[in-house]
Amino acid sequence: MPASSAVTRSTLRQQIAEALRDEVLGGRLVPGQEFTVKEIAEQYGVSATPVREALVDLSAQGLLDSVQHRGFRVHEFSLADFRGMVEARSLITDAIFHGYVAREKLAAAGQEGLEALGAPPSPSGIGAEPDEKTRGALLSSVRRRGEEAQRAALAGDLNVLIGYDLRFWREVSTLFGNPYLTDFLGRLRLLSWACAVPLLRQAGELRGRLWAGHPHLVDALARRDIQTAQVTISQYNAQSLALIESLSGEDTVTAPEA
Repeated sequence: MPASSAVTRSTLRQQIAEALRDEVLGGRLVPGQEFTVKEIAEQYGVSATPVREALVDLSAQGLLDSVQHRGFRVHEFSLADFRGMVEARSLITDAIFHGYVAREKLAAAGQEGLEALGAPPSPSGIGAEPDEKTRGALLSSVRRRGEEAQRAALAGDLNVLIGYDLRFWREVSTLFGNPYLTDFLGRLRLLSWACAVPLLRQAGELRGRLWAGHPHLVDALARRDIQTAQVTISQYNAQSLALIESLSGEDTVTAPEA
């Protein structure tokens, strides 16, 4: 296959995956809904191959289930799933912050201190915090995302909030220099929204009910105040979990009846 054709197919695969992911987060593809590769290919006017690849990708991310001889189905999450995701998010952010504090202490010790401890020099690659100039630019971008997410949350605009919130947390985790943790946290946050969306869309008015503390977290990170950042995230997780538990009348997060 010519290289240009492979690139085109890869790009199309990504575009279809992103479009279907938006359909799930937008509540237009609901938990338990089944569809085939052919149906999606016809919907988007493309061939079956990139559609099948996109659906396999979304299955690997946990958004879809493969149904033998029938196609694919939107995954049905339970309240227990959401609780597990919140716990996993907490563990990841704690690990990120603890790593950050450890690097700060090593940096404060200086190279002589590092050598005395038998520690290698701080790496400039994976796990290394960005330099001050890069960090400042990232913080400015994170702050803008956070302010937009806060406005959407206060207005109860779920569609706008989800997009800004996902970008906000991706950029926050980028501040700490570990792409693997960034990727893992991003996947968890995507699944958290996919789990919560069906309940949130049944809840009616969301104004004042969604967490809007994004700028407060940015302020703490800008000051390198990790303790306040951890408290802020703990409050966020507690508020999110309490809301979803209050909206859930049963142990399975299902789609509303037509």
